Amino acid sequence: MAIEPDTKNWTWVIGTPCPDCGYDGSTTTIRDVPGIVEANATGWPTALARSDVRDRPDDATWSTLEYAAHVRDVHRKMTERLTLMLTEDTPTFANWDQDATAIEDAYDQQDPATVERELGEAAHRAARAFDDVRDDQLERTGLRSDGSAFTVASLAVYYAHDPVHHLWDVRRSHQGRL
Repeated sequence: MAIEPDTKNWTWVIGTPCPDCGYDGSTTTIRDVPGIVEANATGWPTALARSDVRDRPDDATWSTLEYAAHVRDVHRKMTERLTLMLTEDTPTFANWDQDATAIEDAYDQQDPATVERELGEAAHRAARAFDDVRDDQLERTGLRSDGSAFTVASLAVYYAHDPVHHLWDVRRSHQGRL
């Protein structure tokens, strides 16, 4: 069964704690993001090694494998967007339909070991990229296709919530099995 697409605008996590996963963007800075991303990446191998990695806990929730493939792609997408912001003046990011990508790229059929390796590599690349941002680059801007404006600093805080929230999703939805 297809998952209902998430159409919420999650930009509020930049300044408000997430009531679900506990991530607090209001106390997070870009300098925290590399450590958050690296620490989060260490939580995925255990989840991806499970025998039920492809099982959805219910019809409305991705499997651990699908979440992990999505998180891998989030790391890639945000590294790409950061690069655009650092090399172009106020770029507009192409729309990324994460739900369509999950279907087109058959997240549910990917090899868990490959996703684990690629997620780790993408996380490390993203962490390095955000760690390398200079102070004089923090206010460079970019626009999401829906018009949401980001600075490099706010994009970093927004981005860090996604992997944190999805590992929380996996742990919560598979409670007692992880």
